[in-house]
Amino acid sequence: MAVIQHFGAAQEVTGSCHLLCSEANGRVLLDCGMYQGHGKDDDPAEHEFPFDIASLNAVVLSHAHLDHSGMLPLLVRRGYAGPIFCTAATRDLLEILLEDSFGLYSKDLERDNLRRKRRGEKPLKLAYTEKDVKQVIRQCHPLDYGSAHKIAHGYMLTLHDAGHILGSSIVQLSFVEQGQHKTLVFSGDLGKPNAVLMNDPYQPTQADLVMMESTYGDREHRSIDDTVEQLEQILHDAWQRGGNVMIPSFAVGRTQELIYHLGCLHQQGKLDDWQIFLDSPMAIRVTDIYDRWVDILDKTETRYMNVNHLHPLEDFLPNLFMAVTPEDSMAINRIRRGAIIIAGSGMCTGGRIKHHFKQRIWNPHNTLIFVGYQARGTLGRALVDGAKFIKMFGEQYMVKARIETLGGFSAHAGQSDLLNWVKGFNGEPKVVLVHGEPDAMQVLAEKIWQHSNIRVTQPALGDRSVL
Repeated sequence: MAVIQHFGAAQEVTGSCHLLCSEANGRVLLDCGMYQGHGKDDDPAEHEFPFDIASLNAVVLSHAHLDHSGMLPLLVRRGYAGPIFCTAATRDLLEILLEDSFGLYSKDLERDNLRRKRRGEKPLKLAYTEKDVKQVIRQCHPLDYGSAHKIAHGYMLTLHDAGHILGSSIVQLSFVEQGQHKTLVFSGDLGKPNAVLMNDPYQPTQADLVMMESTYGDREHRSIDDTVEQLEQILHDAWQRGGNVMIPSFAVGRTQELIYHLGCLHQQGKLDDWQIFLDSPMAIRVTDIYDRWVDILDKTETRYMNVNHLHPLEDFLPNLFMAVTPEDSMAINRIRRGAIIIAGSGMCTGGRIKHHFKQRIWNPHNTLIFVGYQARGTLGRALVDGAKFIKMFGEQYMVKARIETLGGFSAHAGQSDLLNWVKGFNGEPKVVLVHGEPDAMQVLAEKIWQHSNIRVTQPALGDRSVL
């Protein structure tokens, strides 16, 4: 009997981690993500893997986002020496994201140890090192979309384009168990059909069990045309009021999409004379990776960007400036109006965006635009929910900037997209919902039953799903 044990992203939208176990075929870990929000991502040293690392035969990584990949260095540090299967584009992005994550973690620990030293306490040691990050990359085995490979003791692994971010994958694992052929399909994070830069998510048709994300299982997204029109209006209103615009943005995917849309508005003469700053060294490096892998992006948008032989993303928007160094970032503080600042982190849990908040969140002339999902327990979620005061760097700040939220930029499938994807499977596979908050999962489960007569399970942490 094959079972899946759910160790993360079970009735929550973070920490993706699922273990497929089969006596005949071995043990395969699907994702190894970190928790983000609720303070769970603060100390990797306290993270305990709820499985025997030595028993793992393989790891399959759906994509590079840290809530799916962030604990891989710790896994390697604690003894995992086997293959990590993913696409080549995911491997390239993974190197950047894990290096950045380690940098933030090591700096936080350094500050904690200074405080501990003043109190006469012993310093804490790093739970993993930069060497472990490099080892993760060495253990990556890149696979092409649509190509089947035998892994562990008998699983046939095929990765398909999930359309979520560059290199993101739907994971298909086929195997024989007690004389019966079985297929598991894990959606990873599904993108939206017709999303900018991304191809549409691949539609598998055969599965015994479908493990599907449900981030937006309870709602639809605004159309991208309406969203861009709203962005145009918000920016124009902000220009009329004076002040600056802050946009917390995920370095992978969302930033490149934003640059594309701002570039389109500029090309169409619909963008006021803003200075646009990409204040994220990681996002700048990621943009270079997107350029390197432009051939696997959606051809419609990449053709449009190259009409005049422009550099695919950056030069498409001539008034875009790259703030690489801390000095570049601090120089933005001298600009009192007319700047659009795109900075990480996307959920405002760290990064340069918090320094821009410190300079601007209290000024009613400024505007803060959220263009991505904000998990519970994050600073971004508090602001979206209407917080009047926020605490940063040991001080309290009054929130006076205008807060705007644009839901249409999400890189996740909306409710109808998820329903259509499930309906694309032949027969009535077992459906297991993951990567969603309980309310969203429940709404989606009811919709799937109404539309397809398929009963859905919603495992909690530690639960098992049986194939």
